[in-house]
Amino acid sequence: MARIPGMKTQRNAELGLLAFAMILVAAYGATVEASRIGEITPTFWVPAALLSILFLGLHFVVRFTAPYADPVLIPAVALINGLGVGFLRRLDIGDALSDKQPVPSVFAGIGGRQLVWTLVALVLAAVLLLVVRDHKVVSRYAYTLGLAGIVLVMIPAVLPASMSEINGAKLWIRLGGFSIQPGEFAKIALVSFFAYYLVRKREVLSLASKRFLGIDFPRGRDLGPVVTVWLLSLLVLVFERDLGTALLYFGLFIVTLYVATERSSWLIIGLVMFFGGVYVAYLLGETVGGPFANFYDRAQVWLNPFDNANYERLGGSYQLVQGLLSLGTGGLFGSGPGAGSPRFVPEVQNDFIFAGMGEEIGLFGLSALLVLYLLIVERGLRSALAVRDSFGKLVAGGLSFTLGLQIFVILGGITGLIPLTGQTTPFLSSGGSSLMANWLLIAMLLRISNAARGPAASGGGTDRAGGGGKKAPAQLHGAMTEVIKP
Repeated sequence: MARIPGMKTQRNAELGLLAFAMILVAAYGATVEASRIGEITPTFWVPAALLSILFLGLHFVVRFTAPYADPVLIPAVALINGLGVGFLRRLDIGDALSDKQPVPSVFAGIGGRQLVWTLVALVLAAVLLLVVRDHKVVSRYAYTLGLAGIVLVMIPAVLPASMSEINGAKLWIRLGGFSIQPGEFAKIALVSFFAYYLVRKREVLSLASKRFLGIDFPRGRDLGPVVTVWLLSLLVLVFERDLGTALLYFGLFIVTLYVATERSSWLIIGLVMFFGGVYVAYLLGETVGGPFANFYDRAQVWLNPFDNANYERLGGSYQLVQGLLSLGTGGLFGSGPGAGSPRFVPEVQNDFIFAGMGEEIGLFGLSALLVLYLLIVERGLRSALAVRDSFGKLVAGGLSFTLGLQIFVILGGITGLIPLTGQTTPFLSSGGSSLMANWLLIAMLLRISNAARGPAASGGGTDRAGGGGKKAPAQLHGAMTEVIKP
């Protein structure tokens, strides 16, 4: 859309922040080479330059398709993405030196693959911004997206283990040398469906039946959608053997339901149902085994990590223990980029990348990364508060919460707060599925923030274009304020 004269778009501020982020990425690459090789090669700047070109391309797409979008989102995500590429290249350099091989080229190894996946992810994000000019149009396909999301979630569960299982979790579709994690894309589809459904049903779901301890609880007949999503989450937990994914989907629905109805009773019901289901699954794993056995093993590893720290035992906690030791070794300031030993942690390029980086950048460096993630989530919630239609509020709030919950699930598993999950760290971990899905999530937040910050002509009107919704009630704004207030 064209820029409206007299209104500031803050695209130049975005460009300046993006340049600063890429300078930090280049500095990180130079420090890694100085630590690992003993010198800074003349090509240390190439990965940062290639990433700069890619992010600059997305910046120009945003400049012309969503000129009023939040100027902080792209630079913050680009910095995390760039540091992820830099750390993966650091692993490539370390592996080459260990094998007494020459330093790999920029396009070699897992770092090179991550560069390619970044290109693909940014192209998809740009396509979404070019095709979806008004986020309310998505609501017209809500039921189709809901069905697609459920299918994407359940496909790995019905496939044989040889085609879907990696490290004990059935989350993948594997064909030859190609693999994809469909559940990553299901997040966006399910958020859109939940938002549309709750916009239409929020008045019914807001009705109270009984008041207990000062809290209004919903009518029993309105529990159907919650029970359905709860059962779906338990099926994911049992058949795909992944607590993190189950928690992600169920938590997403419950929080979106709370934002839509402003009833804290839904949060209480959701927590009781989820943790009750998890406890029953644990007991069944202990007594019955079968599909519940994997979750029981993971829970035992979580409860007694140092008793099972070996490679041989299925579900052994060697990786968890090594991750904890890596974080402990890093201390406050870390050993310095490139100066640690991250390969002592298996799968450090995937699930445990936070532990590997923590050894080298320390608690202060990890805290800075967490602040970046928090900033992205906060800007998404800010857009949810500001946008003027209820569908946009729920989509932006749901996507932001999804990102925040995913970070919690990952860090909780790595630090031993909750049982270990198969989730990847958004924008950091190696792999294309997570990177593509999360950049699509950011593109959707950019589209909604454009509507929130721009004039009504930018898509920031009420629900009239959303396909059947009513005008956004004041309670939605109140609920969102409760979510992000200190």
